[in-house]
Amino acid sequence: MINREIIRIKIVQLTYAYYQNGNKNIETAEKELFFSLSKAYDLYNQLLALIVAVTKEARRRHDVLVARARREGTAEPSQKFAFNRFALQLEDNKQLNEFVSTQKHTWADEPEFVGRLLNQIEQSQIFKDYMESRDDSYDADRELWRKLYKALIQDNADIDAILEEQSLYWNDDKEVVDTFVLKTIKRFEEGNGANQELLPEYDTQEEQDYARRLFRATIMNDDEYQRLMSEASRNWDFSRLAFMDIIIMQIAIAEMLTFPSIPVNVTINEYIELAKCYSTPRSSAYVNGMLDAIAHYLVETGRMMKQLKTKNNDNE
Repeated sequence: MINREIIRIKIVQLTYAYYQNGNKNIETAEKELFFSLSKAYDLYNQLLALIVAVTKEARRRHDVLVARARREGTAEPSQKFAFNRFALQLEDNKQLNEFVSTQKHTWADEPEFVGRLLNQIEQSQIFKDYMESRDDSYDADRELWRKLYKALIQDNADIDAILEEQSLYWNDDKEVVDTFVLKTIKRFEEGNGANQELLPEYDTQEEQDYARRLFRATIMNDDEYQRLMSEASRNWDFSRLAFMDIIIMQIAIAEMLTFPSIPVNVTINEYIELAKCYSTPRSSAYVNGMLDAIAHYLVETGRMMKQLKTKNNDNE
């Protein structure tokens, strides 16, 4: 699950923190990097667990309404949502239950929020269409939760606030992790039951190696990379760059020189986007121009053997 987008974000954050910390220790910083990455995987599980928490609350409400209907001799309410087959399968999932059993804080500690979210769901057109539909299939149950997640969970300020209270590591993770939750929902198959596999923390050992090598190259070669910035920045006022810009470019140079298989334009575009998120309004233009100049300088001086586009205009 942890991909290079998440890794780049974490390395920007941890490299910045490394230089702000008076007691610099690369071993300690590297441990913090991998702990931070593991927290992103925790968030993935936590968001899946939210679907279970909402379903349990729906089932509790359903049981209350059924008891009332039986007392009053009226028609019992539909159990379609409360016993949604996809949500029940997720509730039984072995991997998810193992995760929840290790957590100090769960969605059970947020009953008011879970109740409000369920109210929002029940008032949504997505829910109404589902309840009125004659399609009573597992696929329809799974598709309901994909739609609900995109509409009501993916961009939800209340969820963001709760997650921020639970872990400072999650501040910048949710947008990326949401995509993996949606991918997981689509991957579920009814026949797999409780043994349905969730996404692994890392797809391959290669991603862990990428994180370790990129972080170490960034820190251990900082003087060399900053000298390259200075040499290649004749048309840029290097002294006026924000410190975060320097950090972002330092990591980008490390990626260019350490990973021959990653195209230069991919590296430049990825770090332009990070500059937009983490630095000043003008930073993306500076980072774009300087990294393009540095890449050409590295090729011209024989330091880097990669093909270059004539100009990087993708994110201007």
